[in-house]
Amino acid sequence: MKPPAKSLPETTEDGLLGGRVTIIQPAGGYRAAIDPVLLAAAVPAVTGDRVLDVGSGTGAAALALAARIEGVRVTGLEAQADLAALARESARKSGLAEGVSFLDGNLLDPPDVLISGLFDHVMANPPYLAAGNGNPPPDEAKRAATIEGDARLVDWLGFMLTMVREGGSVTVIHRHDRAEEVLAGLAKGAGGIVVFPLWPKPARQAAKRVIIRAVKGEGGETRTADGLILHTEDGAYTPEAEAVLRDAGPLFIAD
Repeated sequence: MKPPAKSLPETTEDGLLGGRVTIIQPAGGYRAAIDPVLLAAAVPAVTGDRVLDVGSGTGAAALALAARIEGVRVTGLEAQADLAALARESARKSGLAEGVSFLDGNLLDPPDVLISGLFDHVMANPPYLAAGNGNPPPDEAKRAATIEGDARLVDWLGFMLTMVREGGSVTVIHRHDRAEEVLAGLAKGAGGIVVFPLWPKPARQAAKRVIIRAVKGEGGETRTADGLILHTEDGAYTPEAEAVLRDAGPLFIAD
């Protein structure tokens, strides 16, 4: 007797980048917020470049990048097959399936088609909490997205450096209080590192998120940029944030 088929989660269709991207995601559990859009905006890709999105989830970062840069080729790697399936459908609905693909697979045992040094840029939004920290959410997808599993942060960073070519960029969005861990991991094979804080409000309250970008094989000191102020005092997005989140503008990480 066959086991019962796994029921698909209830989903919603949501818009990103002012409606340029349609993303299908679970109605409950983990849902993409602004972090993957900001991550994609920080990748210095141009037409024809190959980009790998590690832990691509429902495809928000990959699709946002493809919508912003015509002719870029983006591959997503996602360990949860049901999320990768939703991402493929989102790519189709967004008219981006020709340039964006999603692979089922784990960075600790990646698919054979992922060859070292294949990509011009690699980006990731790794789980923000270290293994054993925090209160694990009951939802499997949300738990995998927020708390490290077998793959720790150092594994994510090492895999990203392996996949990117010499001279290519690695871009990570993470918690500000784990920035030193990200810097230490990237320093093992990259340089020219820029730290870009994401400030909640003009008063420069402590940044909760940071974008960090490095270049494989490059030297040079780590620099901290001015960053981006996300909200005005009344809670609305600043014009600079709107330009990225709604108008598909880039984030200029380095001067």
